[in-house]
Amino acid sequence: MTSTALASPVTIAAANRQARRARFLEWVAIHSLAIAAALFFVLPFVFVALTALMSDQQALTRDLWPDSWHWENLKTVWETPGFLTWWKNTLMYAVLGTSLTLLSSIPVAYALARFKFRGRNFALMLVIATMMLPPQVVIVPMYLFWAKQLHLSGTLWPLIIPMAFTDAFSVFLLRQFLLTIPKDYVDAAKVDGCGEFRALVRIVLPMAKPAIAAVALFQFFYCWNDYFGPQIYASENAAAWTLSYGLESFKGAHHTNWNLTMAATLLVMAPVIILFFFAQKAFIEGVTLTGVKG
Repeated sequence: MTSTALASPVTIAAANRQARRARFLEWVAIHSLAIAAALFFVLPFVFVALTALMSDQQALTRDLWPDSWHWENLKTVWETPGFLTWWKNTLMYAVLGTSLTLLSSIPVAYALARFKFRGRNFALMLVIATMMLPPQVVIVPMYLFWAKQLHLSGTLWPLIIPMAFTDAFSVFLLRQFLLTIPKDYVDAAKVDGCGEFRALVRIVLPMAKPAIAAVALFQFFYCWNDYFGPQIYASENAAAWTLSYGLESFKGAHHTNWNLTMAATLLVMAPVIILFFFAQKAFIEGVTLTGVKG
């Protein structure tokens, strides 16, 4: 009787361990593809971060872990002539571009989602059609307009000013989300004396925060990583370079110093990664909820 009573807790503990192991293996099997995808995206960033903190002699050798941590590499890159200017230009481009895109796209998306007027479907089809037009197709006449007519070559204004005239993708994304907001809320606000603009600001926009966050992040990432635009309009003026274009110049000047090149790459990537980390909930919610109604 005593031996049976003593063996029972041991047997129960073994059974619990076996059950936990089975649940763990089941979890790994179910999430194996997600884990593989996560490693596929994370490992390159880890490689860049580790290489950025290595010595020049150890970079790109078989040693994947730094023998000593060289945090001064980041300081060296930050103090490189022109790097702070590229940072300020990129931040200005991204912030102004995102702000102008939101200010111009929200009213257009609201009109396409709520107002019934002749030609609304055609206007929507025209917006979608412009999304399919590569920027390289119109770059020659656009450059001639900005450079020869307005004399704005060598600056970022040819890239920032057009964003005040809406962005097709942003309009489409916002319009799809606004269609999911019940019209009864706007009608109730109008009964209480709100005009169309006030109803948009006080009622619709607070409910559309996920979609607005998604559009803002999309546009911010686009501006931050844009290489083609600054190469066309700002390449002749080093004071107007952005991080994406300046990084190419930095790589050419330090093509043998891979630790410094990786440190510069890390400083370029870090802001958008940190921004996405803190805003990923709103971003994913906005992307998930858009497009559920045509």
